[in-house]
Amino acid sequence: MNLQIKNLKVNTSTKLSAGVGDKEILKGVNLEVGGGQVHVVMGPNGSGKSTLAQVIAGHPFYKIVGGSIVVDGKNINKLSPDKRAKLGIFLGFQNPIEIPGVSVFNVMRKAIQGTSKNRKTPVKGQAFVPDLSKLRPDLKLSEFRQQLLEHASSLKLSNDHLSRSFNEGFSGGEKKRNEILQMLALSPKLVILDEIDSGLDVDGLKLVAGAIKKFAHTNRRSSLVIITHYARILKYIKADFVHVMADGRIVKSGKQKLASEIEEKGYEKWQTQSQ
Repeated sequence: MNLQIKNLKVNTSTKLSAGVGDKEILKGVNLEVGGGQVHVVMGPNGSGKSTLAQVIAGHPFYKIVGGSIVVDGKNINKLSPDKRAKLGIFLGFQNPIEIPGVSVFNVMRKAIQGTSKNRKTPVKGQAFVPDLSKLRPDLKLSEFRQQLLEHASSLKLSNDHLSRSFNEGFSGGEKKRNEILQMLALSPKLVILDEIDSGLDVDGLKLVAGAIKKFAHTNRRSSLVIITHYARILKYIKADFVHVMADGRIVKSGKQKLASEIEEKGYEKWQTQSQ
């Protein structure tokens, strides 16, 4: 999926931010991601990285006041989050929510159903599964579960993972791997991962990065935007482009060696330039 962001300006929405008022967060972001490319957006706290991720996904807390977000030639500025999901846009959350009493399997099944463009009622005894990850539309529920179990096993999640309440009682690492599990199951066209590496130990980082790398290799038309503070995930994933974000703008873009420069010198240079 191709993503083009031009001069994007975003405020908080006064309807949902009581007492906050309109606050300018993104101040003219420009970003172009080609089909099949991996882009990494780096920056300090408060630079607007997570806001950018959520705005692409359609979070109602934010209001686009200028510029455009275009995917595969379609302007999505006014599309609701569910319609963006149906286009194939997936956001892996920095702080995933918990859903007590609802199993991981049921959330996954509903997510597959919700992102389908075909809303027909499924045949009794069969899962409602569109052709998103080379799955047959008539895939039986048991087969769908088996494929999820295989994905979960590759992420070293427990045998009972699918029956557990969604993210309830999960460790930080389990929550991150559960986000990757959703990515693998949905096989989206545009993947946005918001600080998927935060809080992971070395082994957890290798596992998550390995899954992302494999996804990119097997889904060559899908594009990835990885939001992060640190360059460490780039030890395991090759990025086509690295971008530095500061004060609501992308102030520098380059190849992977740019991440090494950030790791060595920090963000102060670009924070000063953005002022």
